[in-house]
Amino acid sequence: MIDLFTPWTFKGLDLKNRVVMPPMCQYSVEKKDGIATDWHFVHYVSRAIGGAGLIIIEMTDVEPDGRITDNDLGLWSDKQIPALTRIVDECHKYGAKVAIQIAHAGRKAEDAAVPVAPSAIAFNEHYKTPRALTTEEVKAMPEKYAAAIARAVKAGFDAIELHGAHGYLIHQFQSAYTNKRTDAYGNDLAKFGVEVVQAAKSVMPADMPLIMRISAIEYIAGGYGLDHSIALAKKYKEAGVDVFHVSAGGEGPIAAAGKPGTHAAYQVPFAREIKQAVGTPVIAVGRLEDPQLANAVIGNEEADLIAVGRGMLRNPYWALQAASELHKETELPRQYRYGFPSLRH
Repeated sequence: MIDLFTPWTFKGLDLKNRVVMPPMCQYSVEKKDGIATDWHFVHYVSRAIGGAGLIIIEMTDVEPDGRITDNDLGLWSDKQIPALTRIVDECHKYGAKVAIQIAHAGRKAEDAAVPVAPSAIAFNEHYKTPRALTTEEVKAMPEKYAAAIARAVKAGFDAIELHGAHGYLIHQFQSAYTNKRTDAYGNDLAKFGVEVVQAAKSVMPADMPLIMRISAIEYIAGGYGLDHSIALAKKYKEAGVDVFHVSAGGEGPIAAAGKPGTHAAYQVPFAREIKQAVGTPVIAVGRLEDPQLANAVIGNEEADLIAVGRGMLRNPYWALQAASELHKETELPRQYRYGFPSLRH
């Protein structure tokens, strides 16, 4: 029997448990230089002390105008490497492994003078209208991802995540809602994403897993459904993706008929379907902060890993609390043993 605290190994990644801190933007780079700050250090290291098996650093962008805001992290310069290495090294001291989410915001780059996108369609009336990338610019974009990922490898990360969800650039290319191109990147909605995956793999060690976050469905009127995301995932797997981090939505205004659920585990069925159809490990996310529920999703083999976002924002020690409630053995800092008297260690 497997459970939330069963170790998990895939390629060169060895996790002490199945608990993942997902990427959540902090918008905390006050100097707007893309360099991680003391806030980021404390934020991530506290979750490592708190028992998370895998921590995924927030959306980190491949160029300055690829940021959601100018207060986001970046990896377009070697100057941004040391601050990330400091975080990774400290998290490792507490038994956590660390990945980083590499991305480009595309038309959702709020502070870019002129955002770029597959097509010149604004996210909504409050966003700037983007400029459509030329075919040559699209062809060159995967190398920007590769350069950022090469820096992430140098920084010491244990895995890489590509952001192909929530309406950012890769998602914009894979959706007919935002991709109205007439070139090869419009005729094949997976082409851009496949090329980014291939570029990523070209600079990653062979035993380093590549994770991809995808939106399984779109909540917009006329948006794609699970059949489309499964077809995309199969192409991305063939190109080199090892693990899918399954979320949903983010591409446009939510239609009444497609409103997402608000109940616990509302996105787990998407993860389960992609796991079964594509044959890769998956990370499930979406209101899974109840330890009994998270444990059941793992025990029922609906997902391989559980991401707890808002729950970890509220409680950096969520994993330790979950182990205590589930009566599972886990690593416990000696300094905190009196806080978790029921925890076996």
